[in-house]
Amino acid sequence: MAQAKLAVIYYSSTGTIHAMAKRLAEAGAKAGAEVRLRQVAELAPEEAIASNAAWSQHFDATKNEPKANADDIVWADAVLFGTPTRYGNVASQLKQFIDTLGPQWAQGLLANKVYAGFTASMTAHGGQESTLLALYNTIHHFGGLVVAPGYTDPLKFTDGNPYGVSHVTGGSNDAPLGDAQLAALDHMAERVVNIASKLNA
Repeated sequence: MAQAKLAVIYYSSTGTIHAMAKRLAEAGAKAGAEVRLRQVAELAPEEAIASNAAWSQHFDATKNEPKANADDIVWADAVLFGTPTRYGNVASQLKQFIDTLGPQWAQGLLANKVYAGFTASMTAHGGQESTLLALYNTIHHFGGLVVAPGYTDPLKFTDGNPYGVSHVTGGSNDAPLGDAQLAALDHMAERVVNIASKLNA
């Protein structure tokens, strides 16, 4: 099978989605993929970022990391999109990036790729599933192939999200990723890389 190309495209405000994205990139590389890890640009005004110490610290720590562009999607055979939950929906920063992909969409350059998503929220019922389902509406318009993990491995009965991978950060918004989330991230990366490789065969 041909080596798959995996793009992990994400937005993270305080670092949780960033940590999930890094784990997915590492797992994708271990599964044999060539990987691009890219964050989308921050759109929030400086005063909003400064109002939250964790947000400000994460912004400063990652401001020089590579930023996503349309070529990263066109290049990839598989794309993992990451976004925090915003009122049960995709964060505006990731949505704005996706909205710039009209020229590539019109040329059919976003179709026939493998896609899946990951998210986080402060509470267990904070809109994680609706965020991933909203993200997948876009993938249907792309003509992409949604390869959600489902319950394709027993570990999914522990992490409990068949739509992608999600994490509850808790009331202080800083709960670290646990073993269940790390295993689920590894599984999702391996699954999308494996399927993308088969499609390339």
